Amino acid sequence: MPAVRVIIPTALRQYAANHDAVEVEAASVEQALGDLVSQFDQLRRHLYAEDGRLRNFVNVYVNEEDIRYLQKDATPLKSGDTISIVPSIAGGSFSLMDRLASKRKDVLMPAEIKRYSRHLILPEVGMAGQLRLKQSSALIVGAGGLGVPLTQYLGAAGVGRLGIVDFDVIDETNLQRQVLYGTKDVGRKKIDVAKERVAQINPNVDVQTYETRLTSDNALDILKDYDVVIDGTDNFPTRYLVNDATVLLKKPNVYGSIFRFEGQASVFDAARGPCYRCLYAEPPPPGLVPSCAEGGVLGVLPGIVGSIQAIEAIKLLLGKGDTLIGRLLVFDALRMKFRELKLRKNPECPICGTNPTIKELIDYEEFCGLRAASEQVGEDLQITVEELKEKIDAGREPVLLDVREPMEWEIARLDKAVLMPVAQVPGRVNELSTADEIVVYCKTGVRSGRITNFLREIGFRKVKNLVGGIDEWAEKVEPEMPRY
Repeated sequence: MPAVRVIIPTALRQYAANHDAVEVEAASVEQALGDLVSQFDQLRRHLYAEDGRLRNFVNVYVNEEDIRYLQKDATPLKSGDTISIVPSIAGGSFSLMDRLASKRKDVLMPAEIKRYSRHLILPEVGMAGQLRLKQSSALIVGAGGLGVPLTQYLGAAGVGRLGIVDFDVIDETNLQRQVLYGTKDVGRKKIDVAKERVAQINPNVDVQTYETRLTSDNALDILKDYDVVIDGTDNFPTRYLVNDATVLLKKPNVYGSIFRFEGQASVFDAARGPCYRCLYAEPPPPGLVPSCAEGGVLGVLPGIVGSIQAIEAIKLLLGKGDTLIGRLLVFDALRMKFRELKLRKNPECPICGTNPTIKELIDYEEFCGLRAASEQVGEDLQITVEELKEKIDAGREPVLLDVREPMEWEIARLDKAVLMPVAQVPGRVNELSTADEIVVYCKTGVRSGRITNFLREIGFRKVKNLVGGIDEWAEKVEPEMPRY
């Protein structure tokens, strides 16, 4: 049978013995993926639903072609083919949006001509193009990892009206990658500092900031005044909300996401190509895809992906060049490789397809499963850090199960805890006893909540989730413990 190569994305490598690629022999995609999961069984639940079909948030490509538009999993293979698994990833920066407005100007002043001179001598830009940028508007959804380079470069480029939406404050953990901010800014609102920095970079740009939460109630009203919307979010509800709002408003959506060493970028414009739902019809179950806070991110990566988004936004505003509409750019920083995959409009897409069923904004928290009872931990299955300390002090110490990753374990851990990363729990559950009282913890209580529910479902009746995780323990019980 043909020998083919299956590329494992960063988010799934921990379930494939950290391989970035696996060689298999198969005559079809179905056989290749079957061989893959037979070698690495923990990949199965990430690739396949319970009914045995590929999950909707996982796309598979043979070379550069999406198998959905070939013969699906029956797509034949030949020796030397490359199979790419492309799951949806969330990373970016959490944020939302609001409106901005400033008067358009119809001339470039002498000082602006000097400032933008390197643009003006580009045939694709020139005086007319720079004036067009000045009269344009762009909304940046997020002032975090991706939002920072977007803010810097779009401001410097002279986009006349720049909106920045975020309600987060600067934290020490942001400084490793969000280079717009400094140590002295810790504790300040990101939007306030970002506005100040843009004014220093280019005082000609009208910046309006919005400390608000984007919802189905306000999104259409907020987005309608912008020429282009740029998505730098790090959560699926907001990502689908931004997509649907831009489709309904017929506006381009410049997409970017990051995770560990891998990034993605594209431009979604339903009038000329696919939307985000065409690529990922459904989000992954809550918690299945780690956030940057859980999985980490190389500090330089958002600078690269955000800069790509900035380039695409400028091209859209200028009406020049070939944008990423219909293409997904995948960047692997660890191997310094760019791959380009073709995207196609899905005629059955619920919002931009032939017969759309979504004609207004919906409840995106519910759509992404964040309100599902199965993803919540009941109060009777939770224990606070104060209650845990009381048990330990009284000599009734439970088994402490740490489900974080080894890198997190090296930073800080609870005394006498057992390390069993989330991906390893199903295969190592026999190391635990149903007779023991078990307290599961992670960084903040999200991952450990899922494992608590899992253990309860398979017969562990004395298991509880540590509310707030080790982060809350460090804050309230052991302040000398390092936090990350």
